[in-house]
Amino acid sequence: MAIVKMKKLDLVAMSYEKDELLNALQRTGAVEVTVRDATQYAENNPSDSMELRGELLRVETALATLTKEVENYEKSRDIKSTILRDGFEVGYAEFMGISEKKAELEKVVQKINAFTDERNLANANLIKLKRQIENIEIYAFLDKPFDAFKDTSHTHLRLGLIPTTNLDTLQKELEEDELLELNVLREVGANSVLLAVSHKSLSLRLDGALSSFSFIDCPYFGEKSGKQIYEELLAERDQILQSLIENEGGMYGLNAFIRPLKIYADYVSFLLEKEETAGKLRETQTTFFLQAYLPEDAEDSVREEISNSVGACFMEFSEPTEEDNPPTLLKNNGLVSNFESITNTYSPPNYREFDPNAVMSFFYSLFMGFIIGDAGYGLLMALVGGWLCYSNRAKPTGMSRLAGAFAFGGVFAVIWGLLFNSVFGLPVFAKTLMPDPQKDQWLLAGISVPSVLIIAMLLGVFQLFVGYLCKAVQEWRRGNIGDGICDGVLWAIFSIGVAVAIVGFVEEFSMPSLASAGAIIAGGSLLLAIVTAGRKEKFFGKFTKGFGAAYGIINYVSDILSYARLYGLMLSGAVIAQIISNYSVQFLMSGNVALMALAIVLLLVGHGFNLVMNLLGAYIHDARLQYVEFYGRFFEGEGELFRPLGSSQKYVSVLRD
Repeated sequence: MAIVKMKKLDLVAMSYEKDELLNALQRTGAVEVTVRDATQYAENNPSDSMELRGELLRVETALATLTKEVENYEKSRDIKSTILRDGFEVGYAEFMGISEKKAELEKVVQKINAFTDERNLANANLIKLKRQIENIEIYAFLDKPFDAFKDTSHTHLRLGLIPTTNLDTLQKELEEDELLELNVLREVGANSVLLAVSHKSLSLRLDGALSSFSFIDCPYFGEKSGKQIYEELLAERDQILQSLIENEGGMYGLNAFIRPLKIYADYVSFLLEKEETAGKLRETQTTFFLQAYLPEDAEDSVREEISNSVGACFMEFSEPTEEDNPPTLLKNNGLVSNFESITNTYSPPNYREFDPNAVMSFFYSLFMGFIIGDAGYGLLMALVGGWLCYSNRAKPTGMSRLAGAFAFGGVFAVIWGLLFNSVFGLPVFAKTLMPDPQKDQWLLAGISVPSVLIIAMLLGVFQLFVGYLCKAVQEWRRGNIGDGICDGVLWAIFSIGVAVAIVGFVEEFSMPSLASAGAIIAGGSLLLAIVTAGRKEKFFGKFTKGFGAAYGIINYVSDILSYARLYGLMLSGAVIAQIISNYSVQFLMSGNVALMALAIVLLLVGHGFNLVMNLLGAYIHDARLQYVEFYGRFFEGEGELFRPLGSSQKYVSVLRD
């Protein structure tokens, strides 16, 4: 479990073999090409990748559209298939040979775009039709042509809508006019369809009254009736809906092309990566220079692949110098590798430090288990997380690795839960090995403090102790024996003194002599740390460095207090779990069927919600303790993860022989 040792490759070859050489490096899956320093004899040859970018964008856009349509189609019809699954394995020959299907796949992309345009146009027309149907629906009961409601030589007609609440007032105002009639044809919601008829001599009188009472004229006219227009619009709507069904079926009929489109999209992505890589290389008129990094154990296979792929070339494999900045390739077992993403979220380790993931994974799981603090919750975490991790073991994903980390944390949660005598918030043993987080108090230097809070802070001192040891190991690996002792070992001893003193100050332990012993250990190591802090500085620098070391005690105490969050998160989850289980037990024992059913719902929903919230808090705050308190002691970071040429597939996994 370590950071893989890298080799540097310097290569000079003929320009006309550049493409074949990059293909060879891609076949190995073990070479990351870097930018070679400029020389007076060579210059960069900028790449023109706009065409490939455009092609990749077209393919991925069409693929995303097709994938979404197929997913919706299968979901609506409860069709089970694996056609949408990413990460499927593809042989190298098939991956590279997909270029022969370019013309066919371009036609598929055009079909997808045509179906998409057709669907968008149909949906736009459907929205327009729905508005038209809503408007004409008011007059759909009329079976006479709208022209029948026009003025005649002697009469004036007005057809339209009026608020129903205004009808009585309007009728009272016009009731004295005998040559004027108001006919309510139908009520539509808060409005009424009104046909107003008057003699031509009263047209101004009628128009003025209608205007005063918010009358809205019917917007339709012509030889068609409201019923006829309504039925025609419904028929047109049904026709569009049918075309959308046919469009959906036609799009789904292209589902067989999802797999080749994914392969082709990743192939174009590789061509783009290769083009951009080629543009970074230094070239003369006839040759090019390439510099790359590869794992040490891949040297023979890379050498053989290059020799078999290109003609005359010069290549040299060498150890990276101090000026070089090799990428970081982590190699851990299946358990520890689940925690790499947690460290990488903060920063990947740089090539020249040791991999902290093995140590961090232990503390991360220890603290997560402490925060959850329940054997029932821990068992669920271990089972569900372990199943998710195991089911994706062939091709791990970020989510499956996180599930694996939670599963390992679940194991510690079971242990802590048994120690705290808590299974889904209920005690299972007559006696408990650990104090009750909610009730028990210890006297720390005469002050009553929650006992589990003291345990949490002791766990923090233990992690800081290990962090300083990691600092010492890191310095010793680089040959800095003195720095490892002064900056690591002395502070680790100081942490031992602090832990011993805390135990001595707890009256329940009845070991007061440890307080003095711890104070002597901590004080002596601190004094040595202050004296040696400025060992590399001149006179004034020695003073300031020593003062800085002494001032660091404040930060040290602050860091220890940060571990109080372990107790706080654990306590909140424990209280909620206990409340849920207590009420559920009471409901189950009540004999009431309704309450018993409620108890089952409360158990499932309550504990499920509590576990999810605890996991979220544990994930965030546990990570913070690693990043700030632990990594702050020794971790340097700022590394770049190893990304070999051609390894950035988005959809497929290429198998290399």
